[in-house]
Amino acid sequence: MIPQTILYFAIITQKGLKMSLIIIGAGAMGMAMADGLKDRYNLEFVVRNPSKVDSNYPIHQLSGFNIENKNIILAVKPYALKSVATHLRGKANTLYSILAGTPLEDLRDSIRAKSYIRAMPNISAKFKASTTIITGDSSIRESAIEIFSYIGDTIWVESEREIDIATAVAGSGPALLALVSEAMMDGLVKEGLKRADAIEITNSLFRGFAPLISSMHPALIKDSVMSPAGTTASAYSVLEEGAVRSSFIKAINRAFKVTQK
Repeated sequence: MIPQTILYFAIITQKGLKMSLIIIGAGAMGMAMADGLKDRYNLEFVVRNPSKVDSNYPIHQLSGFNIENKNIILAVKPYALKSVATHLRGKANTLYSILAGTPLEDLRDSIRAKSYIRAMPNISAKFKASTTIITGDSSIRESAIEIFSYIGDTIWVESEREIDIATAVAGSGPALLALVSEAMMDGLVKEGLKRADAIEITNSLFRGFAPLISSMHPALIKDSVMSPAGTTASAYSVLEEGAVRSSFIKAINRAFKVTQK
């Protein structure tokens, strides 16, 4: 017997129709996901105050919104879960939550749905380049992967502890890499390069690094670049003196601990 969720997707594909997704919350992450998903899905937003949202998508008032049989992406701040839930009516088909550190148990206690998925994408979803970690009800694993794979790489993990650990890189990673890139730009400017040139050089570096890290272990990349008594070795030794590697490891640990509160 074909599972109902898979059959539902098959019917949509056969008819050439777009599946509808309701995004609750129109913040940076919600809008980034919409930009990545808009070509594939019919999207609507649910917010507290529609007049404050400048968007071409259909916008609905949160208060009294009926989620009956709808597929919901919950994209509000984690602390707002309880207050948002009090405004919703009905039972959703599937609730996809991108709330960091919010367990499935809390979602089930707050919002009624047939199925639940936790996901941790990042703002690169805007460019279909997110790294998204997901877990939840295994019965809809494939359909969940299908949705989030449209905004980038999607990795299913078997436990909520794993998604909480991965949040530090999958969710917070763009901010950490932004810190690295900004520091590189500032270093170039400090030594005399024009700001515009420093930005262009660093941006180009990150574009070129993506295929490199996909094909080689980080240690091999380092070894292939570092020559005896060369510029890379000198720069690397300064980073080691500053405990940069240790600081990043501690940063991942600290981010994980926040999800456990």
